[in-house]
Amino acid sequence: MKLIIAEKPSLARNIVAGIGEMSRRQGYFENDEYIVTWAFGHLFSLCDIEDYYGKNGEKVKWSMEGLPCFPDEFKFKLKMGDDKKPDAGVEKQFELIKTLCTRKDVDTIINAGDADREGEIIVRLCVEQTGVKDKKFLRLWLPDQTPQTVAQALSEMKDENEYDNLANEGLARTYIDWLYGVNLTRYATLKTGTLMRVGRVIVPIVKAVYDRDRAINEFVPEIYYALSSNEKTKGESVELISKNKFKKEEYEKAFELCGKYNAVQGVVVSKKVKRDTLAPGKLYSLTKLQNVLGKKHKMSMETSLSVLQGLYEKGYVTYPRTNSEYLASAEQGKIKSIIENVKKLGYPVEFKNKKTIFDDSKIESHSALTPTYKIPQKSSLTEDEKIVYSTIMRRFVAVFCSEDCIVEKTEMKIAVGDYETFTLKGVVIKEPGWTKYDDYTQKDKILPNLDKGDAVNVDFKPVEKETNPPKHYTIETLNNYLKNPFKDDKSQSAQNSDEDREQNDEEDYRAVFEGLELGTEATRTGIIDNAKKSGYIALKKDVYTILPGGKFMIDSLSRMNISMDKYKTSELGKALKAVYRGKMSVDESVRLAEEEIAKVFEKKEAAPETDEDTGFYGQIVGKCPLCGSDVVRGKFSYGCTGYKNGCNFRINFYICKRAVSLSNAKLLLETGRSSKIKGFISKKGTPFDAFLKLDEEKKVVFDF
Repeated sequence: MKLIIAEKPSLARNIVAGIGEMSRRQGYFENDEYIVTWAFGHLFSLCDIEDYYGKNGEKVKWSMEGLPCFPDEFKFKLKMGDDKKPDAGVEKQFELIKTLCTRKDVDTIINAGDADREGEIIVRLCVEQTGVKDKKFLRLWLPDQTPQTVAQALSEMKDENEYDNLANEGLARTYIDWLYGVNLTRYATLKTGTLMRVGRVIVPIVKAVYDRDRAINEFVPEIYYALSSNEKTKGESVELISKNKFKKEEYEKAFELCGKYNAVQGVVVSKKVKRDTLAPGKLYSLTKLQNVLGKKHKMSMETSLSVLQGLYEKGYVTYPRTNSEYLASAEQGKIKSIIENVKKLGYPVEFKNKKTIFDDSKIESHSALTPTYKIPQKSSLTEDEKIVYSTIMRRFVAVFCSEDCIVEKTEMKIAVGDYETFTLKGVVIKEPGWTKYDDYTQKDKILPNLDKGDAVNVDFKPVEKETNPPKHYTIETLNNYLKNPFKDDKSQSAQNSDEDREQNDEEDYRAVFEGLELGTEATRTGIIDNAKKSGYIALKKDVYTILPGGKFMIDSLSRMNISMDKYKTSELGKALKAVYRGKMSVDESVRLAEEEIAKVFEKKEAAPETDEDTGFYGQIVGKCPLCGSDVVRGKFSYGCTGYKNGCNFRINFYICKRAVSLSNAKLLLETGRSSKIKGFISKKGTPFDAFLKLDEEKKVVFDF
């Protein structure tokens, strides 16, 4: 007998549909050849710090005891319920899985987790925890959940050890994220007195939004002059905008150059008109689909992924969490059968074997999102499902459309003396082709009806303009940044020529395969959602902004010298890719993370004048000079515990943009004067050094 363990009940039902003729039992299905049971996603989670450091079986409260925690061996336990006890349903299902695994008539166990690193380790952990090691172990890999795909995949199963590198990467990711999460979350929370969810990926995501919003708030617009002419020639307006720009104080120079331009007449020196074929967009990866749904339908990432997952589980679309926009060459037969079904809907589609569609070098684990041969009835879909499914279907139709989009491209060059040559480009759609089925936002741009040698009237004037601030991150632009955080904004949005697009494409896939991206297609949506739920960032329509909680977290981590920027996160991402390729062991990648985390906990002795360590929340600093009560380290200041009796003594953490260290606060309370502190910033932005002292009213003032 072969025992198939699916990741979740819905997948188990689809596998049963692919096998056919199975009897329902309590918690599983069975026939003469197969048994199909299921997990509920993660049945096991990594143990907590307390499970490693608890004394005499007792749980310890959050404290610095046991930090940093670097287990010699990571341990797993059954998932807990809200009451912090093993979940009854989880416990019952695992006992069933264990019973089935140990059945004497079961000689083969099949991992049917979702076809990704997470699904890989979910089922592996279940099998490992049963203790069964003497049975054949196979992998059922499903790019979609249709009965035909299930039946075919069952006949093509590989040995589970062929997926060891994928499992190792999944485990390394799990261990590293646990190390960052439990160590730095506890440390930062103990330091600030506020629950702070510090993670390997969530911090650089929040910091990206924080940095962008700060750049917008601090942006000071600059006035400049551009040279512009918009005169009529042969009854048609010809707009020419010079590449030359002049600063606000250079108006005279701009005016003078306008005079030189206007002294000569413009001339059309060349005109090229050619018919061309306009290529459709590529098939969707998860990120690119979420970008479109966010921009056009204001659909949040978690909503779009949830809807997409539902469509996948119903067998209507292929595996959702893909980072590729290409198909594997081995899938050509499957795509041909899907095309035949799509034709029945009345779409003009035909099979095309192009490098822009089929490219094995641009696929890591999963191909691009496509519809399956199984076409849903519109009445069976929710409104959100209709939007998501039709977006995928329309792009599929556009890519395989038998009708080309024919355009007329015009390029005209107008010379203004020897000063400058202006290039005007226009595109007019002659035959719509695929644009009838998929979005094409560029409007026809028709150039003036001029020919080579025609004179062009010009009247250049200096036009006052203002530099624009950066734009807030949107679902699309944040996603693009996270996919390749080392590409500048201009490159992110560059869609000029086919050559530019191809170069961008190569750069993006190189970043993904090297591990430079922040998060993965599988995790990014959940992490961003967690940042929103934690009160760090907000999403309104499709625009992200920083919240006070996010600003407090980034500022606090900066004060604690916890650097979790895109560079360090990407270094670990590269290590994880090395694990996936078998070039690095799980232990080696974990050691890299431990070395980075250990630096946070190193005791750094700083001279009093440069010390910025504000200690731990609740730490006693000294006695209040007004009422004699304890002064303790609070969230924003060192404050007197006698506030309930009306005492308002406090020493702010920040004075003139400089942190007052715990050691200097103690000195102030003990002697009435701090050590000399370096690095204060005046209101005018001038740095200065000074002592702090308590005046006669016990207020903190400067002492120069």
